[in-house]
Amino acid sequence: MMKILLIHGPNLNLLGKREPGIYGLKSLDEVNVQVKRFAEENEAELKIFQSNSEGALIDAIQDAGEWADGIVINPGAYTHYSYAIRDALAALGLPAIEVHLSNIFAREDFRRHSVISAVVEGTVTGLGWRGYLCAVEGLIGILQDRKQ
Repeated sequence: MMKILLIHGPNLNLLGKREPGIYGLKSLDEVNVQVKRFAEENEAELKIFQSNSEGALIDAIQDAGEWADGIVINPGAYTHYSYAIRDALAALGLPAIEVHLSNIFAREDFRRHSVISAVVEGTVTGLGWRGYLCAVEGLIGILQDRKQ
C-alpha cells in the first residue's frame, strides 16, 4: 500500500470559518475525512499533518523521508516565500503535488508566484477541497508509473 503525507499549512485549520467565499464551507476535519476515504478507496494510506509553523512543516517533510512514498502539500501563504519548505521538498526527493483551494492566479499579485512549484511534480489550484482528491489521484498514478 502506498503511503502519502498530506500537509496543510498555515490558517488551513480555519477552513469553514475563514473567508468561506474563497476557501469553502467544509471544515478541515470534513476535508480530511473525504480525502482519507478517497485515498483508502485507491489503496493508499494517508497521514495528515497541519501546522501554522514553518519549522513544524519542514520537520514533517523531513520525517516523511523515513516512511512516505509521496507528499501532497498545501503550503498556504508559505507558497510565496518559503525557500526553506521548497528546499526541504527538493532535498527529500519524493514526488510531491502542490494544492491550493483557490485559484491563486486569479487573486492578488503576490499570490500568483509559487517558490514551491519548481520542485513538485504538479500543482492543483482553484478546485476547492476537491483539489486534494485530484492531487492524491495524480500522486498515486505517478507512484504506480514509477514502480513499473
